[in-house]
This record gives sequence, C-alpha cells and structure tokens, in this order.
Amino acid sequence: MKIMPNRMDRGFYQYQKEFENKALDVLRSGWYILGQEVSSFEEEFASYIGTKYCVGLASGLDALWIAFRLLHIGMGDEVLVQGNTYIASVMGITINGATPVFIEPDEHYGMNPEKIEQAITNKTKAILVTHLYGMASRMDEIVAICKKYNLKLVEDCAQSHGAYFNGKMTGSFGDIGCFSFYPSKNLGAFGDAGAITTNNPDIDKACRTFRNYGSQQRYYNEVVGANSRLDELQAALLRVKLTHLNKSTEEKCKIANKYSEELNNPRIQLPKVAEGATSVWHQYVITCNERDRLINYLNEKGIGTIIHYPVPPHLQECYKNLGYKKGDLPITEKFARTVLSIPMYNGMTEEEQDYVIDSINSFK
Repeated sequence: MKIMPNRMDRGFYQYQKEFENKALDVLRSGWYILGQEVSSFEEEFASYIGTKYCVGLASGLDALWIAFRLLHIGMGDEVLVQGNTYIASVMGITINGATPVFIEPDEHYGMNPEKIEQAITNKTKAILVTHLYGMASRMDEIVAICKKYNLKLVEDCAQSHGAYFNGKMTGSFGDIGCFSFYPSKNLGAFGDAGAITTNNPDIDKACRTFRNYGSQQRYYNEVVGANSRLDELQAALLRVKLTHLNKSTEEKCKIANKYSEELNNPRIQLPKVAEGATSVWHQYVITCNERDRLINYLNEKGIGTIIHYPVPPHLQECYKNLGYKKGDLPITEKFARTVLSIPMYNGMTEEEQDYVIDSINSFK
C-alpha cells in the first residue's frame, strides 16, 4: 500500500461537480478580477471568522507583509514571533525592514506566553502569533500582554481556518488576521490565494487600496501599493469549499481522534491541544527522538511523511544577518529535530489509516 502524506485530489473528487460548474460560471462570465465572486467570498469569509471585514489577496505571504505595512511597522521596530513558525511569518516582518525577535514555543507548538514579556523592549511594536498545524494558540494570555504593553497583534492563520480559542475563532483576536489559501490548507484554493480579516474599517479601506496598485479609482494612485488581488476564479472555488468547510474539518478531527486513541508506541509523542483551544488538524504532528530512522522505516512501508520544519527561521541562510547561532533557541531546535507530520487528508480511508497506525505502533 502506498500512502502519501497529503492527497488534495481526494478533496476535489468529493465535490467535483460543484467545482467544475462554478469554474465554468466564472469562465463564461467574462469578468476575472475583483468582481462579484471576490466580493461575495470576502463577505462570507468575514462572517465565518466573525470579523466585520475580509480583503482577498494573492497569497498568505502577501497578507503578512501587507499587514505590517498597513500597521506602519518597519525599520527600527521589533516584532515578537515564535521560533518554530514557517519562514513566511518572518518574511512578513523583514520585508518591511522590521526585526523579528524569536520566542520559544510551548508544548502545544504555539508561542509560549510565559516567554513573551522578558523579550519586550522599547522597540517592540507588535506580536505575530502563528496558530501552527491548525491548533489555536493561548490567545487569552497573548491578548492580555498586547493590551498591557500597547502592542499590535497580528495572527498568522495560514493553517487554522476554523480553529477556536475559548469559543472565538482564530483571525478575529488581533488587529489583523492573515490567511493563506494555498491548495494544501484546510480551506485551500486551486492555486495561490490569501486574505486578511479585521474589525477596523480604516485597515479594510487601506488594504483594498494597497492591493490594487494603491488605487481606489482606476489610474489614480494614492500610495505606492502592490498587485495582490484574489482573482475571481479562486474566490469562486473557495466559496464552494467554504460551504463544506465545517464538514471537512469534522472529518479531519475524526481522523486525528483515531490517531490519538490508537497510536501507542512509547517512542512516539502525540500532539497536545491547549486547554480552551481547538485544532482543525491541518497537520497531525508527532515527535520522535529517532525521527530519521522512523522516516526510513515508514518509507519502506510506502508511507510518506513531511517535516514541518527541518530548519527553523533563525538558522536559515537567508537570516544569517540576524546573528543567531545553533543553541540559541533550544526548544525550537529540538522540535526541528523531532517533529514529523504523518498522513492526514480529507478522503483518507479507514484502511489507509489503520495501516499507518499499525506501522507506527510496530516501529521498534
């Protein structure tokens, strides 16, 4: 049996006719940029998240760097960000000339609130929290710190569409929520796509202007903006997926629960969701001190896995200028050595999952 770590085709086939019909509607409409599909998706997604506004953009990275641009955070400013996040989070900060300051994660893979205050300086202007692997971070403590020190709060929700903390959805806590709709996400497009969410009307207006070359009226430009527009075709297909997102999330939760109940190898540590948080299980991430051996063992059995992520941002070649060295973030670096994402996707069969579970439990 051959089992891939992810299968996006399965999600497509579940609703194939709806996707195909919607795509044809857009193609036949003759309107492909910033039309009714984008407007409708923005309204529907804002309602889903629980914010007043949503602005569709070209990618999740664009959402991140544009968010900090709109908050006027740049050269000379510091932004606190967790050390084990995906590098796009950090790029969103550094593209604007600001400096990332890395915070160690907690046992739930999220930013550890207990490590934040000691890192705050007079240069600190914001916190960027990543809801990694689909798990909501400990937002009550993080929001309280932002209020105490008058810091902006940006959420990287690229992996957490639909996750809650204490009944409130990720993407609705901060000044801006940043979303990716990369195809592998729980709410994934059929290409690159992204969005921001906010309750601030000024940020909403500024983002709509900025994404369209800094223009509200065609050929009249107020600011030097970007070309970062969610296109009609992706918006239309995302609208189809959004109607099924809760059902898709329930399916992933069922798969995750089965893993948590039936995986019982003492060499493997299972993921833990923080109290008050939910996970939408974008990934099911275990840890293993003998990860390389486990990967090879699973490969021999035809089971694919992915490491999210093998090299943390502070040790990446592109950030040598920040001056970090190996050993500076021991918890982050341990996760980089031990985390492993095992197969998790909509449409995964019980037979496939049983095979993965039996194989991992037999690892010696």
